Amino acid sequence: MRASRTTSARTGIRKGAAASGGAALLAAGLLITAVPAAHAAGTTRTAGPQATTAVPGDPRPTAPGADLIPLPETDTPSLVDGIREPADAGASPADAARGHLAAKESRYKIPEPRRDLAPVQTLRRGADETVRLQQKHRGVPVLGGQYVVRMETGAGRRAVTGTSGRYFTDLTVNTTPAVSAETAVRRAVGATLDRFGGDRLTRSGADPARRDATGGPALRGSSAGLVVIPRGTGVLAYHVTVRGTNPVTGEPVLQHVYVDARAGYPLLQHTGIKTLTAPRTAAADTRQRARGVPGAAGTAGPAGAPAAAADPAEAVTGSGVRLDGTKVPLNVDRPTADGPYLMTDRARMAEGSKNALTTWDARDKDVLDVLGGWPQDLKPFSSPTAAFGQDATDSGAVDAHWAAGQVHDYYEERHGRSGLDGRGSAVDSLVGVTLFGEPYVNAFWDGTKMVYGSGDDEFRPLSADLDVVGHEMTHGVVENTAGLVYAGQSGALNEAVADYFGNAIDVDRSGRSMDDPDAGLIGEDLCRTAKPRDCALRDLDDGATTAKNFLGVTFGIDNGGVHLNSTIFSGALWDMRQDLGPEPADRIVYKALTEYLTPLDGFTEGREAVVAAARDLGATTRQVDTVKRSFTAHGIVRGWENALGVDSEALLTKVNTDGTEVQAGGGWWTAARSDEDGSEPYSVYAGRVDGKGAPRLMSPNDGRYHVNPATDGRTVVWAAYGPDGVDVLSRPLAGGPVKKLLSTQGDVLSLRVDRGVTVFDVYDVLGDGRHVGFLRAGDPRPTYVDGARDDTLTGLPSVGHGRIAYAKLYPADGGHRLGVEILDLGTGRTVLAEQLGEPQSLGRTGVNATHVFWLNDENLDDDGQSTIRRTGHDGTGTYDISSEYKPGALVASDLTVSDSAVTVSATPVGDGSQTLDNAALPKVWQLTTDGSRTQRVSCNRGMQLSPAADTGTRVVWLDGTTGWTDLVTRARPAGRCG
Repeated sequence: MRASRTTSARTGIRKGAAASGGAALLAAGLLITAVPAAHAAGTTRTAGPQATTAVPGDPRPTAPGADLIPLPETDTPSLVDGIREPADAGASPADAARGHLAAKESRYKIPEPRRDLAPVQTLRRGADETVRLQQKHRGVPVLGGQYVVRMETGAGRRAVTGTSGRYFTDLTVNTTPAVSAETAVRRAVGATLDRFGGDRLTRSGADPARRDATGGPALRGSSAGLVVIPRGTGVLAYHVTVRGTNPVTGEPVLQHVYVDARAGYPLLQHTGIKTLTAPRTAAADTRQRARGVPGAAGTAGPAGAPAAAADPAEAVTGSGVRLDGTKVPLNVDRPTADGPYLMTDRARMAEGSKNALTTWDARDKDVLDVLGGWPQDLKPFSSPTAAFGQDATDSGAVDAHWAAGQVHDYYEERHGRSGLDGRGSAVDSLVGVTLFGEPYVNAFWDGTKMVYGSGDDEFRPLSADLDVVGHEMTHGVVENTAGLVYAGQSGALNEAVADYFGNAIDVDRSGRSMDDPDAGLIGEDLCRTAKPRDCALRDLDDGATTAKNFLGVTFGIDNGGVHLNSTIFSGALWDMRQDLGPEPADRIVYKALTEYLTPLDGFTEGREAVVAAARDLGATTRQVDTVKRSFTAHGIVRGWENALGVDSEALLTKVNTDGTEVQAGGGWWTAARSDEDGSEPYSVYAGRVDGKGAPRLMSPNDGRYHVNPATDGRTVVWAAYGPDGVDVLSRPLAGGPVKKLLSTQGDVLSLRVDRGVTVFDVYDVLGDGRHVGFLRAGDPRPTYVDGARDDTLTGLPSVGHGRIAYAKLYPADGGHRLGVEILDLGTGRTVLAEQLGEPQSLGRTGVNATHVFWLNDENLDDDGQSTIRRTGHDGTGTYDISSEYKPGALVASDLTVSDSAVTVSATPVGDGSQTLDNAALPKVWQLTTDGSRTQRVSCNRGMQLSPAADTGTRVVWLDGTTGWTDLVTRARPAGRCG
């Protein structure tokens, strides 16, 4: 939200609000407030007090994967406009811009612009110059710290007309790391594996968490160096890029992970793959299964595409037929007089340029082959004549080549932009890519090129609609201008802008009226048989608003809602285009993108950028009011987050953590959280589930990250991550000294405690796999239930009533089998629970007074449904309280039990549509222990994760409905939700 009007950046009222924008990366929409203030030279909006914002954890049983962290207060104004102040006409644009900031230090509060602001880009258009500057703190780049200076030149003079962006004045963090880059990479890979498969053991191999089908590591990480995350006084972190294969689903991975450089704990992560659409359901994002997937891509070639052909002998106009039957001209190239014609367009490039617009034949390539690299032996589509034939049509190559030219022309003709980078860059489209040899129905921009899937029986190749090509190419424009971080609200803005321009180009080129009811459809021409409205992937005229449609989700679901929430913002832009007209609206949005928006902006900042751009372009008062009205109609106003209500009781608000779950027992809850500004390492708190009394701080403030706590109402246990390893710590709820139970180099998951017995799951990425251990009170060292054997994996333990239950992958019949094993702590005996089939995947376990429960999956080819299974303490009497084969089966990712109820975080099986909406998000569901009744615990909108049972039907969980991550509770189910 935004603070009250004030003339000072450090006064005003600090109020709680949800994701009002800002660093989607720091968790779905970091918030920075802009407070109007009088300034003699013009209008200055100063970043002032802001609220902490968060969304819930990702769809495995851990805490938030994408919390919104508040941006720190800053004395530097977020927007200065209405000025015209002289600048050095003889200097370079960057030096002139920094000279202006230095000369006006009293306004900008940037003491050393030349030292602390590095030039990123200068955009020139006519007499206008826009300089982007990257903030550095003691030489280290600041994530999202960009400041923009706008200038005009002419007649030997230069003047500054405005500034905007984010410069953080209160950063004081030391920039010397305490952990090595190698440790950071190890922790990043472990965190990525945990996010993708930490809640499952599968039969895909003896060590599926660490190996792909070729026997190599499923995931590999590399450090991209240090960054400062702008939380509080700053957090020094390693930026680690993790690539490879999701060990559970087999899908490609390109993950950005930020690891605290003081303690080695992964603070946040998000994907770097900008896809056209989100997975159909939340389950599809996290629970699809491995199918004998090949390993990571083959040997990558150069980082960028090679020139399609050097020194062409003949550039000609060819032709081809699009998939809709339309014949279109194609700019092609013939490198040799007697050779084939290639889909290489040099005519659109500047004279003398070696770059080209090229369409490449990738029909024999897998997604993994092309992601983030250039595959070997890739060639442009070719033809013996200038008229490309049916093969080029059916593959989508004709559509891709023609459409790329149209998009290139649009940006050059309407906005004076040459190429995606504004400097005549090459434009490369890869067509026909498959997913492990199967049809791939998606498209994406990976930072260097457009990649179009092959399509399937219903969907044409993804290049078959101009708005799709425009969308993907616009991602390249965004990356080379505002650089909107692809997560949470800033990611939703990224998608919204891509949708807006992609559809604007499509509508204009087709001659369709903006009043046409189908004008706002995205991808409506992709289907072979379905009607446009039935086929469309999104509708910019869907009327989405923040109050009715905003969904608080983590990076584990749709990268923090980048597609789920995008039409809230793109709908406002589309309304503006309908009301102002195409050309003025496009100019306003383009100016906002290239000259005002910065990487961590969210919905509220996006609105202000567009309004400021409209004013800068000379819009009339009535036109500016039209722009404002468009955003207001979609609920993008200051404080919009406060309208999001819940039916649960909050126990702990603004839980600014990543990758840590909550637990409950004995009338108490326990959770990890950061401080208000998110800059401190996480601490463990405990409190009463009835909400009485204040939460108690359980962990020491020693610079480590204290996470994954559990309690039985007597004791709290947790894991502490530091630069030298991970410790398991324990402390009585009543108070007393902290006791170290265990030290390890692996990740510690699934901590549970009951009557002095602590169980845990050590997940060592580069060591000996995954194993369950336990400690009784007074034990000097842990006992591992499987003896830590190399040929056996155990995980996902639970403890209660003198027994430990856990999932086990063990050698049998010349291969490996899965089962649930039960250890009687009194006798030391173990039994394997009898199975009703052959499980392919096992999830969480739970123990109550009479039974052991677990998640079981036997069918890898369905939509991810899980069986909820129980057995007696002796492993007999196995019974399905909810079968994956029956109607109403849930796609579950967590499980917790009391003596009278079984609670899961799950989604229902979808209807087969492409829609990812509120109904498809993980919710907390509760079943009776015999399965006779299944109900929703809460009707809250948004993600509901990490449920923890106390007694009876009372449950606590992490809830993201308001855009925050809140720890909430209900004593009984809500029943049916409308």
